[in-house]
Amino acid sequence: MATVSWRLFSFLCCLLVMIISQTSAQPNHWCFNDKGNYTANSTYQTNLNTLLANLTANTEIDYGFYNFSYGQNTDKVNAIGLCRGDVKPDACRSCLNDSRGNLTQICPNQKEAIVWFDMCMLRYSNRSIFGIMETLPAIYMWNINNATDVDQFKQVLFNLMRNLKGAAALGDSRGKYATDNVTGPNFQSIYGLVQCTPDLSWQGCNDCLDGAISQIPSCCNNRRGGRVVGPSCNIRYESYRFYDPTSRLDPSIPPPTLTPLPLPSSQGNFHVGNTSQTAIVIAVPVVAVVVLVLCFICIYLRAKKPRKYFETEVDDDEIITNESLQFNFDTIRVATDDFSDANKLGQGGFGAVYRGRLSNGQVIAVKRLSRDSGQGDTEFKNEVLLLAKLQHRNLVRLLGFCLEGRERLLIYEFVPNKSLDYFIFDPTKKAQLDWERRYKIIGGIARGLLYLHQDSQLRIIHRDLKASNILLDGEMNSKISDFGLARLFVVDQTGGNTNTIVGTYGYMAPEYAMHGQFSVKSDVFSFGVLVLEIVSGQKNSSIHHGESVEDLLSFAWRNWREGTATNIVDPTLNNSSRNEMMRCIHIGLLCVQENLANRPTMAAVTLMLNSYSQTLQVPSEPAFYMDSRTGSLPHVQSWEYNSRATISTESANESAQESVNEASITEPYPR
Repeated sequence: MATVSWRLFSFLCCLLVMIISQTSAQPNHWCFNDKGNYTANSTYQTNLNTLLANLTANTEIDYGFYNFSYGQNTDKVNAIGLCRGDVKPDACRSCLNDSRGNLTQICPNQKEAIVWFDMCMLRYSNRSIFGIMETLPAIYMWNINNATDVDQFKQVLFNLMRNLKGAAALGDSRGKYATDNVTGPNFQSIYGLVQCTPDLSWQGCNDCLDGAISQIPSCCNNRRGGRVVGPSCNIRYESYRFYDPTSRLDPSIPPPTLTPLPLPSSQGNFHVGNTSQTAIVIAVPVVAVVVLVLCFICIYLRAKKPRKYFETEVDDDEIITNESLQFNFDTIRVATDDFSDANKLGQGGFGAVYRGRLSNGQVIAVKRLSRDSGQGDTEFKNEVLLLAKLQHRNLVRLLGFCLEGRERLLIYEFVPNKSLDYFIFDPTKKAQLDWERRYKIIGGIARGLLYLHQDSQLRIIHRDLKASNILLDGEMNSKISDFGLARLFVVDQTGGNTNTIVGTYGYMAPEYAMHGQFSVKSDVFSFGVLVLEIVSGQKNSSIHHGESVEDLLSFAWRNWREGTATNIVDPTLNNSSRNEMMRCIHIGLLCVQENLANRPTMAAVTLMLNSYSQTLQVPSEPAFYMDSRTGSLPHVQSWEYNSRATISTESANESAQESVNEASITEPYPR
């Protein structure tokens, strides 16, 4: 929800703004009169009462978040119960149990309602509310005492809240909650708390807290304490500690497996309101026995065929069954004007990319794999399987595919602003990327990688992250593309080995280039190289000093070590955000350290980018591909230059310096 909408709502709905002390335990509620009503003794009321009566029955939930549904069709009820992150399980259940009676009395016939207590929130609705970020209705509360040294107080407060926002958004499905305290003016402490409902994505939580923090000047200006509370998130700050600092979730302990709850009503099914898990009440014992037998069979079959990782090669029939993604070849042929040269966007090692327009007016990018490319079939299937499962604003979106005869096509969203390398390495075009846009691009890449490594259903290692594989949309938002070389892993697998080294020189981590060992830390290394390229506006292989040429990592490390890190920054950038640039160089050097154990995870990187007060580790010497000590490069296979043969050190150096981008697998942008 935009800031303007928040402020408009706050002024129009003044009844929601309550001037109360922060120690008050009185509930604040909202009955939605425009969302429909139910009648006494109706099926909806029966389902609602059943759901609320059993909401906290599962004692295995000890992290204060309950999201369940009960009933069917129009009589289905969805409910969320959330306790403050420091509240103990017994106190949490007691608060929610008190809330259910309170709320149904205050809102006796509304199908949707919400109530906030100091320690918990309860809401229910006949519409889907799980995983959906909502900012309204909202309530404001503030401390009656004014702060001193207002300008300094605000600066310290907003830094604190931004840091907490980043920490909370990185939480898991049990809790997105963070607290901390800082020293404000006159050595007075400021205590802060932020929390989202854990069913939100990282982006949803981050956006919700952003909106809440932006309301502080409107609701609680110059006050020593304040609170903004909404359906999906809440924030609070005070000059005294109002939370239990010892209560923390142990990230090493996974959330418990939820078991079905025996409910007295037969009006429907009881569901966990989470996209990853649904608990179905089984009323008939025979059905339960059948399910158990099937589970044992599945476990037995999986045990008979263990897999270290999910193979990406599948039969054509498996792809063809996904009819919702499949396009007719004639449809694409017409859309691209029979793949005319006028619509050709670029040529890659496995085929050409064309611009097209569907009959409904939608502009698309079509990658047509070369018929004589043996690798193309494998890469095609790989990319279809991956992208069909991935949905994130910082990943290029796959719209569909086509398999007819020897034709293999991938249909993508059209990204109008080409790729990052088109801008960042061009002496003229790089001026279009001011620091604000570059920082936004860095953050988008980080969020996309975090999704691949942690937040998607499978752990995904990209293996070919580079400037030409970062596409830019109309608003210069970054989108990671080209998943032809990616590898899928089960959730608890962290890495693998391969005898076929594929990728691009300058971006490869040393353990991968030399030994075929790849992991999420391999992508972190590539990300670090990208960050240094974005800050410097230089390719990783060509920093010129008169007649001498130095690779980017060597150049960045030497200047960092000598205290002249400002030499790394692109001269076309102004000095207004110099500290932010230095921090990005620091993060980039942390990512390209030779020892992969010393490199941060993308979760840590994302937190570093959002938390300016966090102290960063001192980086160690990075790995160098153009090793001046040996004058040699590892012999690896490179798809960057449309070659399937092992290339020599000499040809590798020549190609790297020329930086010819001829075989990017996914390039849905105009040339």
